[in-house]
Amino acid sequence: MINAELNERLTRVGPGTPCGEMLRRYWQPLCPAGEITAEAPKKRVTIMGENLLVFRDGAGRLGCVEEFCKHRGVSLYHGFTEDDGIRCCYHGWKYDRDGACVDMPLEPEGGGRFRDSIRLKSYPVRELGGLLFTYMGPDPEQAPLLPRWDVLARDDGARNIRILPIHRCNWLQVQENTADSTHTYWLHGIMDEKVGANYAYAPYVRRPIERFDFWVCEWGIDRVIVYGGDVPEVEKRPPMIFPNILRIPIGPVDAMQWRVPIDDVNTRIFQITFDPAAEAASRTPADAEVPFSQDADLVTADGEYDLRTFIGQDLMALESQGAVFDRTTENLGTTDLGIVLFRKMLEEQIDLVERGEAPTVAVVRDPEHNRIIEFENSTNPVEGTRKIREAVRAAGAAE
Repeated sequence: MINAELNERLTRVGPGTPCGEMLRRYWQPLCPAGEITAEAPKKRVTIMGENLLVFRDGAGRLGCVEEFCKHRGVSLYHGFTEDDGIRCCYHGWKYDRDGACVDMPLEPEGGGRFRDSIRLKSYPVRELGGLLFTYMGPDPEQAPLLPRWDVLARDDGARNIRILPIHRCNWLQVQENTADSTHTYWLHGIMDEKVGANYAYAPYVRRPIERFDFWVCEWGIDRVIVYGGDVPEVEKRPPMIFPNILRIPIGPVDAMQWRVPIDDVNTRIFQITFDPAAEAASRTPADAEVPFSQDADLVTADGEYDLRTFIGQDLMALESQGAVFDRTTENLGTTDLGIVLFRKMLEEQIDLVERGEAPTVAVVRDPEHNRIIEFENSTNPVEGTRKIREAVRAAGAAE
C-alpha cells in the first residue's frame, strides 16, 4: 500500500507532472505510419494530455506539432499541408515541421519580427517497424536512441500492428498488470473455464503455480514462474520493459505492447507482432509499410465486458479498479513482489528526472548496442499447450 501523495506522483502524466516528465524521456508511439498518407496527411493524437497533430508536408516529411494555431486557437487538422509545412484554414498562418511560424499572409511583410516570435510546440518523429514514434523530452538533442527492438527491426519475418480498444483507466494499472505474473492462472486460466471460452492457450496458464520470482534487470523486471501438475515447466518470461512496454510470445509469434497514456484516465495500447516463421513472400522489411488494424470495444450485447478473450478479461480487471486506482486501499501479498519492484523503479527514475538527470533503465545510447535488441523468448505456449493436451489424452486413455 502507498500513500495518496505517492499515488498521484506515479499516475499523473500531464506536462510538468513528475511521472509525465519521466515518461517524456522515452520514445512513445504516436500511430501506425500507414495512417499518414498522401491522401490523408494529418492525424490528431492526444498523448499524455497534449493535443498534437501528426502530418506529412507536401515533400513527404513528417512533423508533430501542437494541434491549435497560435493566432486564434483553431485546429490545424482542418488546415492545408504544403511543401514546407501546414497552413491554418482560418487566417492562413503557416508553420513548418519544427513549429516555427513561416508566413502570416495578411500581416505587413508576412508578419516580420512578430512572425518570428510565434512558434508551436513541436516534437521529433521517427518511423520504425511501421510505427511513428516521438520524443517529448525538453531537449531533443539529448534524446536517447529510438530502441531497435527485434519486433520492429528484424526483416526475416512478417510484421503486423494492432491497436487494442482504449483502456479507460490510468496507464499504471495496465503496466502493473504485466508485473503481476500470477494473475494469469485465475483471470485467464480459470475464467476461460468458467465462461466456456476454450481459448487455445488457456490450458497453458491453467497449470498450478508452485513458485515464482521477480528481479531487476537492465530492461526492467525479469519474471519466472514454475508450473506443476501433469506438465511441469519452468517458464522464464521476457522482461517487463520499463517504463510502459510488455514483451510476450503470443502463440508462435513475438509480440510487444506499448501502453501509452492518452491522459490520466485513458490508455492507448499499440501491439506489434512479428512472425519469424512466415514464408519469404509475406515477410516485412523494417522500412516497409506494415498492415494495421483497430479493435472494436470488447463488450457484449448487454454492455458488459466480453470475458471470452484474454484482452477482455484484462480490460475488466483494469477498468474495474477505477479510472485512477486508489492504491491507499490495497493490501499487497507475496505474489505482488513484481509490482513492488516496479513501483520502486518508477520512483527512482522519476527522482532522477526531477534532479535534472536522465533515466537509466531501458535507455539506449550506444549505436552498437542498438543494431537489433533481442530477448530470449519464454517457453512457447504453442508447444506447452500441445504437451498439456497430449497429457490429457494419455490420462483419458489410461482410464
